[in-house]
Amino acid sequence: MAKDKSVYICTECGTYEPKWQGQCPACMAWNTLVEGVAETASTNRYANKFESLAATGQLQKLNDIEAADVERQPTGLAEFDRVLGGGLVEGGVILIGGDPGIGKSTLLLQVLCHLGKSSQAIYVSGEESPQQIAMRAKRLGLDASQLDLLAEINLEKILATLQANKPNITVIDSIQTVYSEALQSAPGSVAQVRECSAQLTRLAKQLGITVILVGHVTKDGALAGPRVLEHIVDTVLYFEGDQNSTFRLIRAFKNRFGAVNELGVFAMTEKGLREVANPSALFLPYHESQVAGSCITVTMEGTRPLLIEIQALVDESHAPVPKRLCVGVEQNRLAMLLAVLHRHAGVACFDQDVFINAVGGVKITEPAVDLSVLISIVSSLKDKPLEANLVVFGEVGLAGEVRPVQGGLVRLKEAAKLGFTKAIVPKANAPKTKIKGLEVFAVDRLDQALEKIRNT
Repeated sequence: MAKDKSVYICTECGTYEPKWQGQCPACMAWNTLVEGVAETASTNRYANKFESLAATGQLQKLNDIEAADVERQPTGLAEFDRVLGGGLVEGGVILIGGDPGIGKSTLLLQVLCHLGKSSQAIYVSGEESPQQIAMRAKRLGLDASQLDLLAEINLEKILATLQANKPNITVIDSIQTVYSEALQSAPGSVAQVRECSAQLTRLAKQLGITVILVGHVTKDGALAGPRVLEHIVDTVLYFEGDQNSTFRLIRAFKNRFGAVNELGVFAMTEKGLREVANPSALFLPYHESQVAGSCITVTMEGTRPLLIEIQALVDESHAPVPKRLCVGVEQNRLAMLLAVLHRHAGVACFDQDVFINAVGGVKITEPAVDLSVLISIVSSLKDKPLEANLVVFGEVGLAGEVRPVQGGLVRLKEAAKLGFTKAIVPKANAPKTKIKGLEVFAVDRLDQALEKIRNT
């Protein structure tokens, strides 16, 4: 028997190379070529079909196509619907990834049991046995009487089952376990993941089936498999959270049917995932008395404002190079902010270790947290606690100016709703009409913000 020919496949773009290289010639990514088996000519079994379709294709004028709103199907979990953009879309393909044991299967089992009452749903399991899934449903107290289960990893058999039953929604758990007989490589390889995802997506569009693919993640937290997997699907969701904590976050990084960066917050209980009605309460402080270095800010996760506690610890450094450590905030931005603090406010930290933490494990990427970071640093350095009812947000520029941020009025209304009575914000974000119960201090320079802190 002839030995299979080895090739090297890029995990980012899926390009085939005859020999290993440190950098992929196609996408220029480093250390992404992995060894695989060259596929046979059977992988081109769709070539003739595509050629015949191309001969009969019809052109349409864009103005002749009716633009209608996409109909949504609620999942029974409002937080999940928020991340999806309002619910599931017919023919949509969703990819959800997360660490092992984070709760992906639990969430989808809850969703399918709810949807199975009004429409046909099929759960395709490639990792767990039917008995394990039945035990989970029983433990969670779910009504799974209308949910169909298929324990299969062969792509051809899965496609045949879906074509015969034409369900409304299908979950594939997980895409890395599915394999196609047309390919010689093992399940989970770049070629298998790419081919199986493409075939499932094609069937979902043809039959109008909503398909949810469960994906594994690498040790770096990125979705495993070729990068083309994320381009094929309509929506990419990440399930985040610490397994030692009861709280879970679902974040949208791509959504063709809704906004990205939306955040859904859940709590893991004995009866499965439960929605958190007031997520801001998770990230607010629980100190019995005010402590130095704690400042409340308002960040936007999609269209949702969240109040988060920013903690700073400034301590005298005994090392030649002072430490600059951040959790939840970009570390490079901290170095820039410390330089601005020294140059435009006269507060030096060159001989101090500076530690910044965003409470609750949330990751903040927007610059609206700049002003609260600097104020918390000054509070810790001077050992002077801030007022408990104060909230701060604003972007700080290199010239020491406090720049406006998006959604200022929404942030202020959320702070007022949660009982905060004072706010330091950029002058351009000051509301035109007074917000009941909230006193707003508008500033346009960093030194003005620090002066307000000294006087409050």
